[in-house]
Amino acid sequence: MGLGFFLLPAGGVLSLTGVWLGSDTLISLSWIMWAAGVLLLIAQRYRRPPDPRRLAAAAAAGDARAVRGLRTLALDARSQGRPDAAERMLRQAVKAGDVESMWELGRLVQEREGLAAAEPWFRMAAGHGHVVARRLFRAGGELNRDGTSPL
Repeated sequence: MGLGFFLLPAGGVLSLTGVWLGSDTLISLSWIMWAAGVLLLIAQRYRRPPDPRRLAAAAAAGDARAVRGLRTLALDARSQGRPDAAERMLRQAVKAGDVESMWELGRLVQEREGLAAAEPWFRMAAGHGHVVARRLFRAGGELNRDGTSPL
């Protein structure tokens, strides 16, 4: 969402407080916050989306911020009904060692092919400490019903 969504209501609260207290200073500050919030929202609206190829290259070079950006793009692609694009980007993020992408790739594979096909991705995520993935492998969990398949 961003800072713009925070500044608008905060400016409103500041404005009401300024009116209630009779403080011209608070009212002036609220106008500054509102203006900054609107400008940030406009800037965000017209910002160019990141290029997945550049993010993948930066992620491969170890840029953690690029890895998160790649995962975000992948989740956007998935929500837009483009699972193949989502899978490509998630695989790139997994290569960079992103644990959350391991989990998300497992979820994507599970939706397409079932839980058994997703097990390697969930196991990888669990092995790297993903808490929810670890629950799948505890005794009685989805991937360890009989207790014979722990991590």
